[in-house]
Amino acid sequence: MNAIKILFVEDEPALAEIIKESLESKNFIVSHASTVANGLVAHKADIFDILILDVMLPDGDGFSMLKKIRLTDRTTPAIFLTSKSLPSDVVNGFESGASDYLKKPFSMDELIIRIRSLLGMVNLKSFETHKKGVYQIGEFLFHYPEGLLVYKGAKKYLTFREAEILNMLRVQQEKMISRKELLLTHWENDDYFSGRSLDVFITKLRKYLKADPSIAILNFRGQGYKLIF
Repeated sequence: MNAIKILFVEDEPALAEIIKESLESKNFIVSHASTVANGLVAHKADIFDILILDVMLPDGDGFSMLKKIRLTDRTTPAIFLTSKSLPSDVVNGFESGASDYLKKPFSMDELIIRIRSLLGMVNLKSFETHKKGVYQIGEFLFHYPEGLLVYKGAKKYLTFREAEILNMLRVQQEKMISRKELLLTHWENDDYFSGRSLDVFITKLRKYLKADPSIAILNFRGQGYKLIF
């Protein structure tokens, strides 16, 4: 597999150096920027496999930066690194287009696991779960793993994690998937913040699919979810 290219935006010099060197020691290729402006220039100039963004930056914030990136790049996974940990901050991060949210301080092992998880390098299920193809979900066509939803000619590109969650629900159609399984598969833990993140993703998927009233993602309170169509 080719080396993974990471765009890393962090303004704290000491922390940035530690993270960059640690990732490079694991054979990741890291392009570092310390401002929103430089990060946007770097993103425009190259193609990255994953984005790692600090929230508080000297010329803006990671949330607004990712929103700008999502205008042209809807699918590259993005992880926020931040000391902001209120539930509203978590929701804001995912609504900006993030795939994951890691609170400072964190261990490098945890960051690397989350990177690999987002890139499909760990926690792979059966071949069927990850089999490429175009699948019918009600009146939608779901292109996996591209994350493209097509409804009567209208196209919607999902983020990496949105596509993975929808695909997991699709494979288990008519069967309830436990919250714990979804959380451990896509977040590596089932803590409060990961649970809130999952809720945001389910809400977004329901919004995308609401054009077809025959489709529903049922919520079994405190237990899990089931996709029906």
